[in-house]
Amino acid sequence: MSTLASSVAPNMEQQLSAAAQRLAQGGLVAFPTETVYGLGADAENPQAIARIYAAKGRPANHPVIVHVAPEADLSYWAASIPAEARILIQAFWPGPLTLILPRAAHIPAAVSGGQDSIGLRCPSHPVAQALLRQFAREKPNGQGGVAAPSANKFGQVSPTHAEHVWSEFPELGADQLLVLEGGPSEVGIESTIVDVSRIESGMGPVLLRPGHISAAQLAAVLGAPPARPDDHAPQVSGSLKAHYAPHTPLQVLPLSLLLDAVRQGGSNQARGRTAVVAFNPVQFDALPGVDTLICNADPAAYARELYALLRRLDAQGYARILMEQPPRTADWQAVNDRIGRAAAAFS
Repeated sequence: MSTLASSVAPNMEQQLSAAAQRLAQGGLVAFPTETVYGLGADAENPQAIARIYAAKGRPANHPVIVHVAPEADLSYWAASIPAEARILIQAFWPGPLTLILPRAAHIPAAVSGGQDSIGLRCPSHPVAQALLRQFAREKPNGQGGVAAPSANKFGQVSPTHAEHVWSEFPELGADQLLVLEGGPSEVGIESTIVDVSRIESGMGPVLLRPGHISAAQLAAVLGAPPARPDDHAPQVSGSLKAHYAPHTPLQVLPLSLLLDAVRQGGSNQARGRTAVVAFNPVQFDALPGVDTLICNADPAAYARELYALLRRLDAQGYARILMEQPPRTADWQAVNDRIGRAAAAFS
């Protein structure tokens, strides 16, 4: 699915070797994927996984995703792999899709927040794949799974560039964190998550987190739409009401309410400047105390640019960010999910 190059540059080989050794020694490695940059550790080392949680300030009961190479033996990680999972793997791996499966008994519960399930993903980014393959060669069992949530403090904006990772963890020097450069993330938001861990109990595939791979695409290969999350669904990454939030207060409003909010804020300069992100911001340009930005009308491009934009606005010292509500249509589902959770942190 990715348009990225299928191989890594020769000068990356030494860095990849050092990164794989760092993982094998229980250290942390941040690496690019097509979705966002991940903060990785050996998925079979509970102490290494604990370092991820400590660095991020992540609650211990909030699971992480295990990244595997295309040729990985999934039966090593999952107790069972239902037919629905194999259909999705055939259609979308490598790519931005995470599958929740029953966790194999020997895999540490630390990767699952103590649950009996495990999230598995095969990224398409060539640097990520090269790292996973190199790490597998470092492991005596030949299995090189890397547990890797997004490389940011818990609940904050995910990184889509290597420099975002360093700015997020200034307290971690090169001796504690190795960062692999892989250019900007192509997708820009986290993977779609589908639960297939309860197939044997009669529960079909459940869409737990929307992403670049849409519900319609999932339905096309499964033959039926995935179900909505239910009360018994496993907890997964990014499932909290408030998540993906910038430091600057953020509101997402339909255009009519956005105009009112901008005018009200513009009359009070003591609040500081306001950043307005809208599809057609010309109507805001003459208002005092307001800087306007045009957002992309294509949902995939909007998603690709979203987190870098929020980080840039954070750095510019705005008092608040006001975003126009995108269309509430299926192709905007993932974007609306992310900005809705980001705004919920300030509601």
